[in-house]
Amino acid sequence: MPTTILIVEDEQDLLDTLEFNLQREGYATRRAASGRAGLEAAALEPAPDLVLLDLMLPDISGTEVCRQLRAAERTRSVPVVMLTARGEEVDRVVGFEVGADDYVTKPFSVRELMLRVRAILRRAGTKAEAPSRLQHGDLEVDVAGHRVWVGGNEIRLTALEFRLLATLLSRAGRVQTRDTLLSDVWGMHAGLTTRTVDTHVTRLRKKLGDAGSYIETLRGVGYRFRDSQDGGAALPPGAGAPSPSASPGAKAVEAR
Repeated sequence: MPTTILIVEDEQDLLDTLEFNLQREGYATRRAASGRAGLEAAALEPAPDLVLLDLMLPDISGTEVCRQLRAAERTRSVPVVMLTARGEEVDRVVGFEVGADDYVTKPFSVRELMLRVRAILRRAGTKAEAPSRLQHGDLEVDVAGHRVWVGGNEIRLTALEFRLLATLLSRAGRVQTRDTLLSDVWGMHAGLTTRTVDTHVTRLRKKLGDAGSYIETLRGVGYRFRDSQDGGAALPPGAGAPSPSASPGAKAVEAR
């Protein structure tokens, strides 16, 4: 079955151009000219593999459409690329906060957009092969379900905060520079400053409470998720337990 891309764009000429080029690249397309029509199209079978979403729509805003896509179970993990004539940093930050995977400012090169679409779909395919759950001490992350628990209590994160946490946790023990996080979490072409990373890490730590201490700051370098917590590690639940010869203080990483 071909990869399906949903285009939500109210400019007819641009909608036609995007559909033509996507189909030429071998993608199946679905189109909508308003936010409500876009949500209805996203609910059809099969679910889209990626959404190109205009920010300025005639009925409801693209940010609200993105928020609703992220709230729905079947579209929660579908990549969203926002298309907009507004290029201010605050607009990009809002877009990423509600769960956009990339942000393209008009006018843009259609060829570059095709390359971005291909790269995002490739990343999405890689994520699908990753473990569906990760656990580290009191922290448990359901990657597929976009849910997080600390000490058994569910923590509500934005889509961007979740991507940031999942990225750090999946690379536990490895230093992540701010530029790397901007590229992998916000998108390579986000056009944001590294200070944005610091702001979101601070916010994430606060929401995680005591588990926020798992995220270490390496001054002048970036961030690292601690690779051990009382002998545990960032692993899929049940992936391992200490051997009989393990030290008495070591704890197994257990599935709930």
